[in-house]
Amino acid sequence: MTSLHSMRKNVDVHQAAHKKNRGILVKQVNVHKAQSVGIVQKNYFQCALPPDELILESGEKLGPITVAYEAHGRLNKEHSNAILILHALSGDAHAAGLYKGDEQPGWWDDMIGPGRAFDTNRYFVICSNVLGGCQGTTGPSSINPKTGEPYGLDFPIISISDMVTVQRLLIDHLEIDQLLSVAGGSMGGMQALEWLIAYPDRLKSAIVIATATKHSPQQIAFHEVGRQAIMADPHWKGGYYDGSRLPAKGLAVARMIGHITYMSTISMAEKFRRRPGDEKSHKFSAGSEVEDYLQNRGDHFVKRFDANSYLYITRAIDSFDCSRGKNLYEVFKGIKAKILVLAFKSDWLYPAEQSREIVKACKLAGVDTTYCEIDSTYGHDAFLLEVDEETHLVKHFLHRLSVKNGIEGKYRVMEYAI
Repeated sequence: MTSLHSMRKNVDVHQAAHKKNRGILVKQVNVHKAQSVGIVQKNYFQCALPPDELILESGEKLGPITVAYEAHGRLNKEHSNAILILHALSGDAHAAGLYKGDEQPGWWDDMIGPGRAFDTNRYFVICSNVLGGCQGTTGPSSINPKTGEPYGLDFPIISISDMVTVQRLLIDHLEIDQLLSVAGGSMGGMQALEWLIAYPDRLKSAIVIATATKHSPQQIAFHEVGRQAIMADPHWKGGYYDGSRLPAKGLAVARMIGHITYMSTISMAEKFRRRPGDEKSHKFSAGSEVEDYLQNRGDHFVKRFDANSYLYITRAIDSFDCSRGKNLYEVFKGIKAKILVLAFKSDWLYPAEQSREIVKACKLAGVDTTYCEIDSTYGHDAFLLEVDEETHLVKHFLHRLSVKNGIEGKYRVMEYAI
């Protein structure tokens, strides 16, 4: 296990032009020269049409299911260069680029694009909104075809496994037999682990970032406080609220709790100071910038996320256990995919010891696994912020994999040991 600071490489990337391919490519305009995928649009795929509804892990049936996804880059003729990006709790399909008229890029925009870690000159990069979400994929805010009203709490309980099953249906639809890689952090890392276990023959590699094989009681506790905040909001109405009065306060508090866990003691101390003068948001305010920050994050979140989706998705995360009740190394036996595991030293929400547990089990199972622990002060947010460090590692990992699998690209990479 090697520290990131003992590694460095030089990468010389020669940009290639975007090309359309078989109607599977999102329309793109490169507005940031060689740095962005440009303007993108959301695509939709429908599956589990009655009478062939999806049988969920709970045993309940669900269908039809709409899946929102984005795709960046070009799928090669062998269909061997596809990478599936897996988002975290509050993420969605919009991982890179810009929507027309929007100034806010996708949530992992710095990592996806020409010459970036997930190089769209070389790879076909896909990201879909998870089952149970609220950004285009079927979830509790979607219309129940049986009633003509939003599902609310009539939506069935879902799991990480169900999310991955729906992703696999999308990959089938795109006529991709085997993914070059799946990659994600936090809940996205859990999905990557589920892909490795449920569909080991459908991928060449996995990039597992800042995650765990199952939640600890402490991790569940933070989610439970957030869930209770939502359900205590009088506008939640037992899960059957309407668009006119949303449980905004409860959802905002849940998000505020989440943001506290995403940062570290050092990052918060560096970011927030006392407010000058007597500016206070309420009588009991301590007069710190962190109060304004948390309130702002909470208020912003309720504009784009559904409270019931928060309940369903956090429940899926808390229920995840990739060991299936076995010794962890037993479920990894037989996996041929190469795995890159990344963790961050200041991450106390998903501490590095949980990543090392994954690595140990993989090594015992004989799985080709690389582990890197990055020295960062950003806490759990590091997987979204430590772009340079992650780019070094991910690009090198994917390059070696691509060379082995005959994927073309105009690259010169100076090797260094991982």
